[in-house]
Amino acid sequence: MTKSNDHYIAIVGLGVTGLSCARHLASMGRRFVVMDSRREPSGLAELQTLQGLQEVILGGLDRPKLLAASEIWLSPGVPLAHPDIAAVKAHVPVRGDVDVFRELANAPVIAITGSNGKSTVTTMVGAMAKACGKRVAVGGNLGTPVLDLLADNVDLYVLELSSFQLETTENLAAKAATILNLSQDHMDRYPSMDAYRRAKLRVFQGCEYLVLNRQDALTQPDDSSEPASAEMTQKMTWFGLDSPKSGDFGVSESETGILHLAKGQQRLLPVGQMMVKGRHNWANALAALALADVIGLERNQCLAALRQFSGLPHRCEWVGQHQGVVFINDSKATNVGATLAALEGLGPGSEGKLILVAGGQGKQQDFEPLFNGVSKWVSSAVLIGQASAQLRAGLATQIPVYEAVSLLEAVTKARDIALPGDTVVFSPACASFDMFANYAERGERFKQTVQALEQAAMTL
Repeated sequence: MTKSNDHYIAIVGLGVTGLSCARHLASMGRRFVVMDSRREPSGLAELQTLQGLQEVILGGLDRPKLLAASEIWLSPGVPLAHPDIAAVKAHVPVRGDVDVFRELANAPVIAITGSNGKSTVTTMVGAMAKACGKRVAVGGNLGTPVLDLLADNVDLYVLELSSFQLETTENLAAKAATILNLSQDHMDRYPSMDAYRRAKLRVFQGCEYLVLNRQDALTQPDDSSEPASAEMTQKMTWFGLDSPKSGDFGVSESETGILHLAKGQQRLLPVGQMMVKGRHNWANALAALALADVIGLERNQCLAALRQFSGLPHRCEWVGQHQGVVFINDSKATNVGATLAALEGLGPGSEGKLILVAGGQGKQQDFEPLFNGVSKWVSSAVLIGQASAQLRAGLATQIPVYEAVSLLEAVTKARDIALPGDTVVFSPACASFDMFANYAERGERFKQTVQALEQAAMTL
């Protein structure tokens, strides 16, 4: 892994991933330096306790020390296009933690990426594998960093992977992999949608079984992507929300009009038996079932796990109901595609209309699809954050729009606008960093705000 014991590895970026890299190198008896452009990154206290640490460089990267390293381990938050990384990558190997993990992991890997739904599908597949008696390790972009998952007693790794992680992964060689869907995201990092897509397609490098969304052509390998061979074509399984062909997964309607998750002509599970609601969660469940199927997990156990799956926090999470109005926390919707999926999923099941609470950091997205897609289910919107003016300009041509300076004001306005039977959906379509530390804090604040308003109303 390193050239000699006289060399060190340079870890760039001291976030959760960078700290896991440091722990791993310390456990292996390796020497390493750590660099971060921030002056006070988190994790410094733990870092200072690790054996093998040679130096910590803060406030910028040290190009001479990067050039002197045997390898650079790049945190996913730092792009390959960073000037200091771009200047040295021709001379020093640049890797990511997933690339290192794959070199060391002794069990098969299921890899899940996409713009939306990947955390849900990753957790679903993990629950299915556990129900089948597998010793499964679940993590990656979700929860535990991959290097902290490494263990000799693991039967299966189920990984959520971001485009940032895949940029530095050379040969994932997953047993099964999927790109769930693709819509604009991280346009503040990628020069084009095609560049973002190319990063995602790296999940299929060396993959044995491809699970593909037949309703999203962007997720499917083409002639210029890996893999593209006749052999690999024979190992493709497809999923979608339409009626499936033999061997593929989709939605089937019974003679009595009940919709089922299905494989070919075989109906597997009525969608009404799932605890998670919405068409987007039907798609998530179909992808999870397809991944479980291609690696040979026992189907009845997988279906039992799917029936018991109650969803993840901040992903179309039911928060409460007050005076006939339901409140949904979908703070994880950090891009337009996620918000559209939530609206399309929740709209058909709502007794009334949806009131959308949205806004935050726009990440240079194209909001036009949201503008064109709201009027079917949404009666009005309340906007917060940096992107509120941009969102207002487009949404106001479709529906009534209100602006708020705080989340409390936004939730209060939405409650006042809503009629009995309506649903207030907090689905921002934006990043959270203009007002909150992350989407989780944003979602918790929404839940606390709803609960506080309910309690205040009860005391009147």
